[in-house]
Amino acid sequence: MLIETLKRHWWVPVIRGIAAIIFGIIAFTHPVMAAATLVLFFGAWVLIDGIFRVVGAIGHRASDKEWGSDLIIGILGIIIGLLTFHAPGVTALALVIYIAAWALMIGATEIALAIKMRREIKGEWFLILMGLASIIFAAFLLWNPLAGAAALIWVIAWYAVIVGVLAIFFGFRLRSLPAFAVP
Repeated sequence: MLIETLKRHWWVPVIRGIAAIIFGIIAFTHPVMAAATLVLFFGAWVLIDGIFRVVGAIGHRASDKEWGSDLIIGILGIIIGLLTFHAPGVTALALVIYIAAWALMIGATEIALAIKMRREIKGEWFLILMGLASIIFAAFLLWNPLAGAAALIWVIAWYAVIVGVLAIFFGFRLRSLPAFAVP
């Protein structure tokens, strides 16, 4: 059962959330850092997130028929993270498109998972909010991709902190579920 697997791996969204908050704090405290440095911080965050998504997908492959989509999202996150390290001098526009594509992909996946889990868990709205925050963030970036670097850093920082907090709450909500949650 998917919910039991998620409960067993409750710590994955918590670690992802902590990584997101750390990235957000770094972005807040250094708003004028060079674009290449922002690329490296973003690359580290997406790479860590992708690794933990792959670990989570492999961890629940026996109980979830759709574990492959989680694996693909994790692999794509790892690829995007590695691309940012490979070309740190990428232009601001390309960075915005990388970030928007990644956030849109994550948002859609989290909303789909929340819908799938509706009958198995209460509190799935944390996951829906995370997904909506990701999609709104992607839309904002794509609406005005040539926004100033400082404004982009602040938006990214807010997004990372909000999604990080929601992921931590979701992880601890999973942890607090009874051993066999039945709809």
